[in-house]
Amino acid sequence: MRIVVEAAGWAAGLLILVSYILLSTGRLRASSKTYQGLNLIGAAGFVVNSGWNGAMPSAALNVIWMGVSCYALWRPPRQ
Repeated sequence: MRIVVEAAGWAAGLLILVSYILLSTGRLRASSKTYQGLNLIGAAGFVVNSGWNGAMPSAALNVIWMGVSCYALWRPPRQ
């Protein structure tokens, strides 16, 4: 189980890093579903890893990060 949790943490870090690189290089927009989806999945991986390792401040921050991503993914389109 420890290996799965560590893999989740590393994958989460990679997903968030890739999403930030793509955003910073102009390949993604902050409002894109892809960007928000990468952040949502990455934050979920960090919740698993930090929760398992007892890093509750990090787990709480990533739960909030997931909430922001969910809001951005499912909010009504602006007109």
